[in-house]
Amino acid sequence: MGEFVKLTASDGHELDAYVAKPEGDPIAALVVIQEIFGVNKHIRAVADGYAKDGFLAVAPALFDRFERGVDIGYEGKDMEKAMSFFPKLDVDQMSKDTAAAIKYAREQAGKKTGIIGYCLGGSIAWLAASQGVVDAAVGYYGGMIAKFADAPIKAPIILHFGKKDAHISEEDRAKIAAAHPEVPIYLYDAGHGFNCDMRKDFDADSAKLARERSLEFLKKNLA
Repeated sequence: MGEFVKLTASDGHELDAYVAKPEGDPIAALVVIQEIFGVNKHIRAVADGYAKDGFLAVAPALFDRFERGVDIGYEGKDMEKAMSFFPKLDVDQMSKDTAAAIKYAREQAGKKTGIIGYCLGGSIAWLAASQGVVDAAVGYYGGMIAKFADAPIKAPIILHFGKKDAHISEEDRAKIAAAHPEVPIYLYDAGHGFNCDMRKDFDADSAKLARERSLEFLKKNLA
């Protein structure tokens, strides 16, 4: 089990972050970026999992600027609430809050720092790699990556997408690949959100393979 700490962004905004620590010294630090559903049970479990693998994992609450303590599920009214967040999202503000988490993680671990993000977080991970503020990045099915496909990439990064993703088109994936042929893009026979075992599109085989690839990549570039 991890714990919540307070972080301060460059503009003075204070936000929560869930921190999961490994046993012994961390091999590196890893910032875990949420989906549209907040730092919920799934994202905390992801952070806990990477802590067990030896990383100091930090998951910042990127929605604290407009609603604190967002921790919702994936169905019914929770889904409706999650969709209501989209008009409130500010990429610049989320980047500032992500930077605060990266700074904290790097200082706490005293070692290289990576980022891994899911859905909304996948796009934030891409932006962090383009800004050169991390040592490595992993993006899972980030819907805004194609929008920022032309951004220069300044850190090693890999991307995971589901072939059956109804939210991210083949054309979007092709745009990313054309702009950055050096970036490994892994495709899975799955839909959007395939990594999350709390979502209807969860695909155990795809999630397992993607995580194995992510862990190998992160250890290679951060350890």
